[in-house]
Parts: sequence; C-alpha cells; structure tokens
Amino acid sequence: MRTARPDFMIIGAPKAGTTALHAALARHPEVAMSVPKEPKYWLCDDAPPPAYNGPGDAHSQQEWIWRRREYDALFSGMPEDRVRGESTPFYLWSRQAREAIATALPDVKLIAVVRDPIDRAYSNWMHLWCDGLEPVGDFVTAFQLQEERAARGWAPFWRYEGLGLYGRQLEHLQRLIDPEQILVLRYRQLIDDPCGTVDRACEFLGIATGHLGEVPADNSRSFVEPGWRPNVFGPVIRAGAWLGQFAPPEVWRSAEPRLRPLLRSSDDAKRPRLTPEQRAALLPAFAEDIELLAKLTGDDYSAWLSAEARGSFSERRK
Repeated sequence: MRTARPDFMIIGAPKAGTTALHAALARHPEVAMSVPKEPKYWLCDDAPPPAYNGPGDAHSQQEWIWRRREYDALFSGMPEDRVRGESTPFYLWSRQAREAIATALPDVKLIAVVRDPIDRAYSNWMHLWCDGLEPVGDFVTAFQLQEERAARGWAPFWRYEGLGLYGRQLEHLQRLIDPEQILVLRYRQLIDDPCGTVDRACEFLGIATGHLGEVPADNSRSFVEPGWRPNVFGPVIRAGAWLGQFAPPEVWRSAEPRLRPLLRSSDDAKRPRLTPEQRAALLPAFAEDIELLAKLTGDDYSAWLSAEARGSFSERRK
C-alpha cells in the first residue's frame, strides 16, 4: 500500500495561474487532487501557524492543516492508481517549506508557475483590495509597505515583492531537489496555449496527455474603484474578517461574498493596467532576480523588464 503523501505539488507562485492549473489537473482521470486545494502543511510542518495579524490573516489560518495525521488523511483515501497532488503556492516562496519538502519527500515532483513579478504583485494587491482587506488604495504605495508589514507580522500573501523573487527561490530549491523533479511553467503559456501547457505538466507527471480541452479561469475579482465605498465598507469587512477568527471558517466564508459587492459601484468597472511609470518604478526590485531566473531555466524573460503591462488573465484570453 502506498504511503499517504503527495506525488506532486504545485508550489507557486500566488496569482500566477496555479488555481487554473490545479482545476485543470483535477479533471484528469489519472489525477487526485487534495481538498482543500491549499493545505499549507509544509509552511508549518507539525507546528501551529505563526500568529499572523494582517487583515483577515487570523481567520484564514483556521483553515491551515498543520498536523501530520490530518495532512496524510488528505491522501489516504485517494485511489491507488492515481497520482496525488496538492497546490500551495506559498511553498516556492518559503525557505522552510522548501527544506521540509526536500527532507520528507525527496522524490516528489514540483511544478512552479511563474508570472511577470510586477504583474503578479499587482494582481495580488488587486485581489486583496477587491476583497476589502487591503487598506491602501494605491498599488505602488502598498508595494513599498512590504517590509513594514512583514515586521508587524502580516502573512505571506501580503509580500508583494518577496513572492515574485523566483530566481533566488528556484536557485535554493535546486540545491535541495534534483532539478529534473522541478517543472517551471509560465503564466503566459497558460494563456497562449492552455491545453499544450497542461499537457507539458501531464508529461512531467507521467500521465496521459490530450485529456483536457480547456483551462478554467483563474480566481480573479471584479475591480473596486477607489472612493467612498471602499473607504466606508472596507473597514467593516476588515473588522468582520478579524471577528471571523472566533467562529468556524464557514461562517465568514458565507458572509464575505455578501459584503464584497458593497465595495463596488459597478460590476462593469474596468481594472486599470499599470502605467509605464508605475512599472518603471518597480523594475529595480526584480531586475537582478529576473536575470538569475533566466540563467537557471535557460528561458528568455526579457519581456518582464519592459515598462508595458500585459494585462490580466481574462484580458489575455480574449
């Protein structure tokens, strides 16, 4: 009988298409994916999650699976003839997770999906802003608050810069695990050639290709325009998320979708692209790491050094 552990993991990056890839692989007849999608176990490794205290952090931590027996139970009931996987996109970022995975699961296969780090950070900020959790309505200003927020104990999802430093993350990972066990995909490939990209993942996992006709949309949010609505209702939502830590997770999960529409003046509000000036201001934070990633993978990431934004998942699929 097989050990109740994953055969592969989608390890990152957040807001780079990991949800879409997870959903696509979950449809494959030879794959069994964990429920929940993001156990986050290897961020903890048999210890309670750190007491993160950013907006909504304490509530979301109730859903982290940090006990080994509970993590193993996610896989123990899966069919023996399927490859088993989970998707926690913070594993790529976390040095602790990389080391723990390499020690406990030396044969595991790892899939990393990377995205232009500035576009990824903007999408990350947009996700939190449109959920009413991000209190700062200007992306560049919020980006520059990363170190201050980290020092105050905010959770990994608030690290708009750190989550996009794939080069140094991958360099460390390749010292721990055979690079042949690591597949690096690009967000752009999921948009431009979704079925071919999923087939690359299937080949990597040793399962049949050609089973999937599409890649589901990612978990994007309707845009919230800055103004009186987020100023008034944003604090209400953040207070609700804080109170959510004192109730079962499903209580806030059911309440939050009813509150989120209060932030929007229109369901048709257009998400603005980053301006060239905004991108140019943030490029120095990533330029060296982009060069390192290109060296490690042999791929060309020079387009990421452009001042032109390439748009969201939904824009690029049109």
